[in-house]
Amino acid sequence: MSKPTTTNTTDAEAPAPEATTSEAVQTGAAKTSAERTGFAGEAKGGSAQTSKARTGLAGEAKGGSAAPVSFPASWRPGADGPRRLPPWLTRPIGGGAAFARTAGAVKGLNLNTVCEEARCPNRGECWSAGTATFMILGDECTRRCGFCSVKDGTPRGRLDSGEPERLAQAVEAMGLDYVVITSVDRDDLPDRGAAHFVDCIRTIRRRRPGIAIELLTPDFRGEQEVALGTIGALAAEAPLVWGHNVETVPRLYRSVRPGSTYADSLALLRRARELPGIITKSSIMLGLGETRAEVLGVVDDLVAAGVERMTIGQYLRPSPKQMDVFEFVHPDVFKELAGEAEARGIKWIISAPFARSSYHAELAEATPQSRWTAQCEEAPA
Repeated sequence: MSKPTTTNTTDAEAPAPEATTSEAVQTGAAKTSAERTGFAGEAKGGSAQTSKARTGLAGEAKGGSAAPVSFPASWRPGADGPRRLPPWLTRPIGGGAAFARTAGAVKGLNLNTVCEEARCPNRGECWSAGTATFMILGDECTRRCGFCSVKDGTPRGRLDSGEPERLAQAVEAMGLDYVVITSVDRDDLPDRGAAHFVDCIRTIRRRRPGIAIELLTPDFRGEQEVALGTIGALAAEAPLVWGHNVETVPRLYRSVRPGSTYADSLALLRRARELPGIITKSSIMLGLGETRAEVLGVVDDLVAAGVERMTIGQYLRPSPKQMDVFEFVHPDVFKELAGEAEARGIKWIISAPFARSSYHAELAEATPQSRWTAQCEEAPA
C-alpha cells in the first residue's frame, strides 16, 4: 500500500485538502528525547521572555513579570524571519469518493461545518473517511475568541428554520452512526440557541433512529439553566455526549476566550454531568504559553466536574488575524499528558498535536476506556 500524501500545516493557515501548504522545517539541530520531553519551568537554565514578547498576551503575567515557561524542549517559532514548523506537523491531503460525498452533502444542503469555518487541519482525513462536524445556528459568532477563525458578527436573532431538516438529510445520506454537532455562540438569542439544538437532535433521530449524537456546545452565557433543562430533557429519550471546551488554562482566558469565563465553563460541564443519560467531554489546546502544572490543574478541575472524555491538541494559528503560537509542543509531551490525565481519572482521551474535540469521537463508543495517541507513535526527530 502506498504511503498517503501529507503536507506541512503552517501556524498561519491550515491547508485545504485540495492543495498543499509549503513550509520549510526550521533549521537547527534536533533535540534529544530527554530534551524534548522536559517541561519548561522544571528544566534548568531556561530563560523566560515576557508574555507580551512571546504571545501577545500582554497583562496575563502579573505585574509585567516574565511569563511562566511551559514546554521549553518543544519547538518555538523564531522571533525573526518567516515562520517554520517542526517535522511532526504533517497531515493527509485527503480526497477520493468519500471526500466527494461528504463535500456534496455539506455543500448541496447548504450546511456549515467547523471543519471549514475553523480551518481544521484534519478536514482532509475526516472528510475522506466520510465524517464531518456540523456547525449549526449560522456562521456568525457573537464572541471574538483570540484563537478562532469563525466569522464574528451580530446575527440579530436570525435563525434558519430549515436547518434541522437539511442537517438530518445530510446525516442520513452520509450513513452516519455517530454525529458531532457544534455551533457558534449566539448571545443574541434569548435561549442562546438551546431550542435549535433540540430541533436538530430530534429531527436527526427521526430520520436516523439509534444514531449516537455528540454535542459541542457554547457556554450559553447567562442562560445555562434554560439550556440544561431544554437539551437535558433529550437525554431521557436517548443518551447524549455533551461536550464543551475549556480551551485553555484560567490565566490565559482574557486573551484566548474574551467574553467567557473558566468558572462558567466548568459549571456547565458539572451541571450537565448531573443529568441522567449525559456523558461530558472537554478539550484544551497547548502552545499558548501554558505550563505543565496549569494543564494538569485543568485536568483535575475537569475530573472534579465529572468529565470523562477529553482531548488535548496543539494550537495552530488559522490565519494572521488570530493570536500567535507560543510553541509547538513535541508529541512525546502529549503522550505523557495522556498518561497523567488517565491517572487522574479521565476515562477516554486523545492527546496528540492534531487532536481536536471531535477527532475520532466515534471511537469512544467502541473503546470507552482506551487512550488514543494517534499521530504520535512515530514522530520525526
